[in-house]
Amino acid sequence: MLELLSPAGSMDALRAAVQNGANAVYLGIGTFNARQGAKNFTLETLGEALKYCHVRGVAVHLTLNTLVTDREFKSVAELIRKTAEAGVDAYIVQDLGVAQLCRQIAPEVPVHGSTQLTVHSLAGVLLCAAMGMQRVVLSRELTREEIRYICQNSPIEIEVFGHGALCMCYSGQCYLSAMIGGRSGNRGRCAQPCRQSYGYGRWESRYPLSLKDNCLVHYVKELEEMGVASLKLEGRMKRPEYVATVTGVYRKAIDEGQVTQEMMDDLYTAFNRQGFTNGYYTGRIDQKMFGTREDTRDDPAWLQRARQTYESGETSLVDIKFQCAVTVDGCSLTVVDPEGRSCSVAGPKPELARAVALSGQVLSQWLSKTGGTPYRCIEIRTHIDPGLTVPASAINAMRRELLNRLTAIRGRTVERQLRAVKTVPNYRGNTKLPGLTIQVTTREQLTPALVNTETAMLYVPLHLLTQDEALCQVLGKRGRVAAVLPRIVHDGELPKLRSDLEKVRNLGIRDVLIGNYGLVIPAKEAGMRMHGDFGLNVFNSAAANYLQKMELASTCLSFEMTLPQIRDVSKALPTEIIAYGRLPLMITEHCLIRNRAGECTCGTAPVKLTDRTGAEFPIIKDGDSCRSVLLNGKKLSWLDRQNDLARLGLWAIRLYFTTENSREVNRVLSEYVTPTPFEPGFCTRGLYLRGVE
Repeated sequence: MLELLSPAGSMDALRAAVQNGANAVYLGIGTFNARQGAKNFTLETLGEALKYCHVRGVAVHLTLNTLVTDREFKSVAELIRKTAEAGVDAYIVQDLGVAQLCRQIAPEVPVHGSTQLTVHSLAGVLLCAAMGMQRVVLSRELTREEIRYICQNSPIEIEVFGHGALCMCYSGQCYLSAMIGGRSGNRGRCAQPCRQSYGYGRWESRYPLSLKDNCLVHYVKELEEMGVASLKLEGRMKRPEYVATVTGVYRKAIDEGQVTQEMMDDLYTAFNRQGFTNGYYTGRIDQKMFGTREDTRDDPAWLQRARQTYESGETSLVDIKFQCAVTVDGCSLTVVDPEGRSCSVAGPKPELARAVALSGQVLSQWLSKTGGTPYRCIEIRTHIDPGLTVPASAINAMRRELLNRLTAIRGRTVERQLRAVKTVPNYRGNTKLPGLTIQVTTREQLTPALVNTETAMLYVPLHLLTQDEALCQVLGKRGRVAAVLPRIVHDGELPKLRSDLEKVRNLGIRDVLIGNYGLVIPAKEAGMRMHGDFGLNVFNSAAANYLQKMELASTCLSFEMTLPQIRDVSKALPTEIIAYGRLPLMITEHCLIRNRAGECTCGTAPVKLTDRTGAEFPIIKDGDSCRSVLLNGKKLSWLDRQNDLARLGLWAIRLYFTTENSREVNRVLSEYVTPTPFEPGFCTRGLYLRGVE
């Protein structure tokens, strides 16, 4: 059966979801969830929520889907312990360190990989399974064919977003909000700058980053047939009326197999951004996917109808069976729930009937009156000795007492075996000045000065190496060269990737830089030594140590970290940070250049987005694909403060060249050797000093 998973940003929203047919809800507590702007729950209100849901047969998934620092680990561990004791049914995680912490403390509680892991291939799913996850939430950018292929071959459950807001950046793994205002989407504080207006070259009132809401209501049966385990509805920041409406519509679509115009009207009324889109799912990726929220007043009649669905009483959600015996010795009533749990009550001794004896039909009528409770009677078995009668009030009292007992049983917390937290080994790392790594984006940037510079590693895009065998051979002989793999590689693109890896390996390249977990297995299969990029979002010692177990040779820490947070991380493997360059803020399935011009002219002329303040954001390609990477306008620079980076235990600092020409590359190399003063008008210190919320 396809699980319907609804958002619960508050207790009212939770009731709205449950009363409208959700099989499961997901919610957050405190600061370690990706929707900190929602009302969310406390440990105290979580208990109430769990009892309410479990009585009604609804599972509760707890979102622990933010990146966590080392100094926050103790608090996260305590939260995992207390919520496991309280009875949560699953954890949704993004941070590999948090995932391992969940499995250590509460091995009986399933761990689900968040969509912010950006899992978009079978290889990514298989790696998550190897890490002990029981479910993965796929990236929203996948087509129906890609989802079907993954479901057919996945050893674990697959969850798919069916309705709600779409991030322009892949799976919401975005850094734009953090860089602009210090509010990190990866830490649950996204300010949604993608919903603001931008222009190409100069500011205009257009919205090239604002997608319409996703809507797959017409495809729920297809998704179920594919083998999708759970259909997820987005909306923890939305009001309860929205949750009620959307959950109710999708419940009908799943149960009845059809979608009426009335159902679509309800979805439009609840919330829309100039309509909905199914563009990713159907493979129609075009300008029709974009839209903005129109400033309209809520329909009072809709609000009232939506509230009535969860405020006016109980929806019978739990199927139960009664067994009732009326004998000369007394009455007994037993109830059995769908999980096979049962309980019984005894009633008064029957009397001899003076006129009409009690019949099975009448007894069944009395017992079936379960209105006002979460229960729906689907079967009644009776045994009545001849000539006896029992007052209806006595049977009603037995039924009420029995259902109260059943409710207590169903709401009871299951005891779990919890374990102590394992200490993460602390490695100091390098105590000397960090070495140098360099990453280039274009062939022009591989100047003689750069190639001849002594580096700990030189990162060169895979497509540049495959397109120029002579260059590949020269760099292969140079040594300490890694092929930069595209961050996004769908299953249909993997055969070419494998072929390209074999080609460069034969030409002397033995290392690769990977920015997505879905690339670990293909890289291993190709016999390449792996280096982790910033896209792995390593934020703490536990994550770094786990990468060592995955046999990575080095890793780049998240550029959302502060210097003290970087210092705290155990250097279980050689660790680097980006110290110079335009930071990549967003990667999109859409070609932003094609969206502007109507045709793809990637790589021919520089293209920039400009916001209303005049800030510019250059656009480049992800490898040789038409996927766009949005860069920060100001370049990060720590070239004049390299000594500050020397006390962090780093293996290396990276110079990241994106839009620079050959002359600019040589100038930066010179400034690395002989630092020049920081120019705040042209450069930024990034987030290493101010951090993120």
